[in-house]
Amino acid sequence: MSIKRVGHRYRDAESGKTIDVWFPLSNTKKKRACLAEKLGLIISDFVEITIESLSDAPVSTEDIYLRLHLLSECAVKPNEVNLDGVFSLLPNIAWTSAGPVFPAQVELLRELVAAEFHHLTVPSIDKFPRMTDYVIPSNVRIADADRVRLGAHLASGTTVMHEGFVNFNAGTLGESMVEGRITPGVVVGKNSDIGAGASIMGTLSGGGKQKNQIGERSLLGANAGVGISLGDECIVEAGLYVTAGTKVKMPDGQVVAAKELSGKSGLLFRRNSQSGAVEVLPTNSSRWGGLNSSLHSND
Repeated sequence: MSIKRVGHRYRDAESGKTIDVWFPLSNTKKKRACLAEKLGLIISDFVEITIESLSDAPVSTEDIYLRLHLLSECAVKPNEVNLDGVFSLLPNIAWTSAGPVFPAQVELLRELVAAEFHHLTVPSIDKFPRMTDYVIPSNVRIADADRVRLGAHLASGTTVMHEGFVNFNAGTLGESMVEGRITPGVVVGKNSDIGAGASIMGTLSGGGKQKNQIGERSLLGANAGVGISLGDECIVEAGLYVTAGTKVKMPDGQVVAAKELSGKSGLLFRRNSQSGAVEVLPTNSSRWGGLNSSLHSND
């Protein structure tokens, strides 16, 4: 499937290198403006980008930005887009209150904006910008926009609380509560809850290729974590981190590696408070009660 979009591009005035591209959802020529451009540190123009197939590797910064937009627009799902070479194609940028510039230009920008009575702030220096500066998803709450990168996929009804974090090429597939961390390659199914401080191991963890996911109506307790996939209606108790090699005691007394249970539904992982052994028991979502629907009416 060929995709063609028109974007507004910022480039470094000195080197001509691309800094970023914004692709309006309307696919029309819409211009941005910022102090860094007014003061001559960056220049802007319109660019038309065509991607013949999303399975092909990206070839430019402009190409990558379009793919990240498609993910955040929920036009495609995580792991459906080839993002090979993303870190080499995205430059490191100082995302400032006066506009994006290369880090080496921040001192000069700070000096120039003083004449405009502007106090320069630099929220981050990173390859990825905030999603909300480029894409505003429908029916979604994000308490702290700094914690959601462009390329995050947030389905309608998702609530990301203050400690929640969603990386690029990751996200939710339906109404979900996100109070923990969703790392690259990870998807969370409808009506699931990622508890405060919880973490799901993604494809960037130790260079791994395993694509873990959380099924529907599942709960990852506060400060818990998984290095395996969870099926539907699973629970991991608060504070328990289950890696692929974790030894888990089954109801029949057999002990297996947790990777053998990856993706299976209806399981409760807990640590026996007396023996310390990690156990798994049959369960369903009624044990934790499911999402509070009133928290996810985000219209």
